[in-house]
Amino acid sequence: MTKSDPFGFDMSVRSAKKKNPRGRRAATGASETSQRVCDKDGCQEAGKFRAPKAPDVLDDFYWFCQEHVREYNNQWNFFEGTTEAELNAQRSKDKVWERETKPLGDPEARAWARLGIEDPHQVLGANATQNPGRAAKAGRRLPPTERRAIEILEAKDDWSKADIRKAYKKLIKVLHPDMNGGDRSQEEQLQEVRWAWDQIKDSRSFK
Repeated sequence: MTKSDPFGFDMSVRSAKKKNPRGRRAATGASETSQRVCDKDGCQEAGKFRAPKAPDVLDDFYWFCQEHVREYNNQWNFFEGTTEAELNAQRSKDKVWERETKPLGDPEARAWARLGIEDPHQVLGANATQNPGRAAKAGRRLPPTERRAIEILEAKDDWSKADIRKAYKKLIKVLHPDMNGGDRSQEEQLQEVRWAWDQIKDSRSFK
């Protein structure tokens, strides 16, 4: 049983569609409200079918009639001008529907780990006041960030900046997508390597 609105308003969904036909599309994909003429030179048919102008301009469209939109789509190549590395990277994304798996874990814990601290509570715990002494570990005394950077770069604390830079470049060649066929699975490790070199190149602890 329907009850009439005392104010005379029709709030049904059907009524809203009648009042606002904007963007209405037929089963064929044609825009029923389009008043455009086909963008194909010499064609005067109604342009009811839209097509993107370029792979990197997907929000700007040509408008064609049905015949010419089919012709345009047959010639469309989304990967035109793409390098092999970019193509391989896109294939990797397509395998997981562009939803790459992110490593599990607490981001804050990973940030502490970059400083060489496995448990943040150690900073305020008993271990924070203990002096390991000279016999604990041989080597130079370095700030935690630089010690962690040396470990990431697989270098030694008695190397010069030039030697550490060679180790940095070697890792970059292994981890960078452009150097290994577009493989982006090691991007997090690549970011760590870059972070590590930033700590060393500005450090006064290395000549």
